[in-house]
Amino acid sequence: MRSEHKKKKKKRKTFKIIGFTLLILFIGGGAYAASVYQSLAGAIHTMQGASHKTDKRVDDIKFKSQDPFSLLILGVDERKNDKGRSDTMIVMTINPKQESIELLSLPRDTRTEIIGKGTNDKMNHAYAYGGVNMSINTVEAYLDIPIDYYVKMNMEGFQDIVNAVGGVTVDNDMDLAYKGYSFKKGTIDLDGKEALIYSRIRKEDPRGDYGRQMRQRQVIQAVMKKGSSLSTLTNYDDIFEALGKNVETNLSFNEMLSIQKNYKSSLKKIEQYTLEGDNQKVDGVWYNIVSEETKLEAQNRVKTHLGL
Repeated sequence: MRSEHKKKKKKRKTFKIIGFTLLILFIGGGAYAASVYQSLAGAIHTMQGASHKTDKRVDDIKFKSQDPFSLLILGVDERKNDKGRSDTMIVMTINPKQESIELLSLPRDTRTEIIGKGTNDKMNHAYAYGGVNMSINTVEAYLDIPIDYYVKMNMEGFQDIVNAVGGVTVDNDMDLAYKGYSFKKGTIDLDGKEALIYSRIRKEDPRGDYGRQMRQRQVIQAVMKKGSSLSTLTNYDDIFEALGKNVETNLSFNEMLSIQKNYKSSLKKIEQYTLEGDNQKVDGVWYNIVSEETKLEAQNRVKTHLGL
């Protein structure tokens, strides 16, 4: 496949790190050398972001008991003098007892109440108004579930992470062209820049935002599978540097280690789905309007996977 911009294919890098959604959620197991351990701990320390404790749980998550938990993935385009919006919003639920992970994409234009703002607006505007916490509170209220953790990623830096893992392979279901790049139908290899372009295509796809969400999930899943299929951790400095510069989370280092130890079985099955609605204009603005029936179905599915 490859883009029209021919690039020398980078040598595949081997490592045992499968991220937390994008490389950190499951950190490679086994005994690390002291230098690797310290480098990893240092990188994760730089990722520590906003604190969050949901009030929708009575009891705390117990990783040793393999309690199902949820994680909100926010892909944010942050530019100079602009806080940005969370153009990618995915709720990940992890249930090791069912040996599965589910990824629910929330279209950015979904009309909902912005919790803490008191207005109805596009869901992704919650981040622009109140950052991570307002985004979490809005998604929690919309789906009526606890959001236990979050991962915020700078989408401009996403290409660094893809490059750090040696690129990804995805199955493209249609011929696509965008910004001078050509993506042929079939199995394709992507480096970081190509993965970023591929995951941003929207208007060129007749499915619009749904097609883009599908490609975003493809790339996320490819990064996760790439890491989990490899057996040794090398070139860790590049990986940890890319993560430290571009990822923020409220998961601690010890929590990540506990997830790696107790939740590997969740990787056996990864399912993806989207909250679908209709494009409608309200007061002159286009929104994704989700029916109450569809919303309830999504709520019930997520709650079931969380064991609620």
